[in-house]
Amino acid sequence: MVHQRGNASWQWERPSKRVRELIRRGAERALNAPPEWLEELDAATLSTEHMRAIADDPVLAAAARRTNRANLLHWAAANIQDPGAPVPANLGPEPLAIARDLVRRGMNESALHTYRTGQNAAWLRWMSIAFELTSDPDELRELLDVTARSISAFIEATVAGISAQMDAERDELTRGTHAERREVVSLLLDGAPIQPQNASRRLGYELDQVHRAAVIWSDAAESDLGALEGAADALARAARVQRPLSVVASAATLWVWVPGGAEPDLEQVGLALQQTPSVRMAIGSTGRGVEGFRRSHLDALTTQRMVARLGSERRIVSFDDVRLVSLVTQDAEGADQFVKHTLGELESADPELRRALLTFLNEGCNASRTAERLHTHRNTLLRRLSRAEELLPRPLEHQRVQVAVALEVLRWRTHGA
Repeated sequence: MVHQRGNASWQWERPSKRVRELIRRGAERALNAPPEWLEELDAATLSTEHMRAIADDPVLAAAARRTNRANLLHWAAANIQDPGAPVPANLGPEPLAIARDLVRRGMNESALHTYRTGQNAAWLRWMSIAFELTSDPDELRELLDVTARSISAFIEATVAGISAQMDAERDELTRGTHAERREVVSLLLDGAPIQPQNASRRLGYELDQVHRAAVIWSDAAESDLGALEGAADALARAARVQRPLSVVASAATLWVWVPGGAEPDLEQVGLALQQTPSVRMAIGSTGRGVEGFRRSHLDALTTQRMVARLGSERRIVSFDDVRLVSLVTQDAEGADQFVKHTLGELESADPELRRALLTFLNEGCNASRTAERLHTHRNTLLRRLSRAEELLPRPLEHQRVQVAVALEVLRWRTHGA
């Protein structure tokens, strides 16, 4: 059977009936891959040094993980339906979305190396499956030969399709006011010698003032830019200003600057975001002028990355709230050891105990104020504090600061107090 690929053709020999059955059985296993297989694939894809820019960006990293799963399911499903036949490129929503994001981050086709890395990791897992399916040397040889060609051709076709999509996305971004805003903002963030007055004119936004930046993004596989822009407008209203500056950083990310130094009402923002549960927001510090514009944005990015690193489920996070935790958790392994060493058994105890102790420390060890803040009877609070102190490996009076920091780190984790 001859299949076409561009202007060339080649002979794709269908495997024997027995090997087609083995491929189908193996594909069924891959289609129902356990979580550890997917974790291996993600780790291989994102752990290499040249993938650092993607791994450090929570939106791109999440998109890469979704693409890994989509590619695995696409190839496996095709080989269940027609074992051993050529698998068409996966040009579904996940790979096309990451193509848009890569271009809007200023990355080129070298970022597609992630597909090759993922291919190698998937092949190692597939070989393990193959050796479990048969011990017959001839069957094994044919099985591995056919599937090696299949996986390689599938990845090549997918990369070619994604590359074409990236070209089209670049053409789109070079037209219109969005491209100009993104270009000017990139120059400002990179510290390029651009005149502030000229930059303000091109952006339609005054740089010689106080700003507060935010990064607004979506966890959804198919994000809605309108929802992100609605969140930006909600932040502006909560800060009592009319119009923010917004730049589309990717298909699922908006960079925003709100003028003025007023503290936004985050409770009001939270109410506005209730209708869009996938939208999240990281808010930077305030700063004046071009340097403040840049610094606030970097603080918002730091906040976003810390939330992703700790797996926090908080949807609206301010840099002022996480400044200390962000510094402490830069070394994730060291932070884990610090928490375990400082809290001992309290780390895994009832979250109410940790919450009571952290609030007590934040209230200057004043039990009455703590009980009022937690809406808890004073005697109930004292019992919880006593139990929490019993679980600490060392007396609280000798390590109040350390305990407060460790509890604050736990508070920002997914299952923290």
